[in-house]
Amino acid sequence: MTSHQNTQTMKPATAAKKLGVYLEATPAAFQEGVVSRAELNALQTDPPEWLRELRLNGPHPRPVVAAKLGVSISGLARGGVTEALTTEQIDALKAESPEWLQKERATQAEVRKENVRIKEKHKTEQAKREQQDQ
Repeated sequence: MTSHQNTQTMKPATAAKKLGVYLEATPAAFQEGVVSRAELNALQTDPPEWLRELRLNGPHPRPVVAAKLGVSISGLARGGVTEALTTEQIDALKAESPEWLQKERATQAEVRKENVRIKEKHKTEQAKREQQDQ
């Protein structure tokens, strides 16, 4: 009995998410087909011009927009940003620095600070437990 490997494939939406690009901005051939694991790896290691252009100028999906602005995806929604933005639009928002963006950046900074505090607390507690066990 011989075993043969099936090619692992994914939907274009999944591949676009893994590539960090906005699906609707990808070429029609990409949107309409399926993407194999090998094709995804090839796109990641040697991106074609359309992929380099999308990553550089957008439009970018919400997770990328949120990261570029330094806010959460929820913060984008609270700020009224629900669509994909280009790099130019993101830069304009940064330059304008509306009140909602300042507030969401501050919130995000507090969340990060709290996460660090909790992580340190857990490390300390773990060290105490290990010391007690010895």
